Amino acid sequence: VQLVESGGGVVQAGGSLRVSCAATARLFSWYDMAWFRQAPGKEREFVAALSRRGNISYYSDTVKGRFTISRDNRKNTVYLQMNNLKPEDTALYYCAAGSIGISTDSNEYATWGQGTQVTVSS
Repeated sequence: VQLVESGGGVVQAGGSLRVSCAATARLFSWYDMAWFRQAPGKEREFVAALSRRGNISYYSDTVKGRFTISRDNRKNTVYLQMNNLKPEDTALYYCAAGSIGISTDSNEYATWGQGTQVTVSS
């Protein structure tokens, strides 16, 4: 599977943005999907994850209640809707695919996209 993120950009604090991740996989529905992010000078951190059927989701405490992960298995795409964005949400956002179970651990995801930049101005 290959993953291509899109939808990043610059937004003011308090605004919203939706990033997408398109997968080139015939069996996209077999994969659990996740979003991670990495800010300059910081380690990559977990943001959200969604099970292959879309019935189980995990969120980091820092985004819970503001971000929503979803997927459309007919379009082979996973989304991250980000609301009430804060300057500290500024990062390169990566999507990842794994087949051994939904997890918050980046080591459980075998395939990664190149990332899409999200910048939140104050």
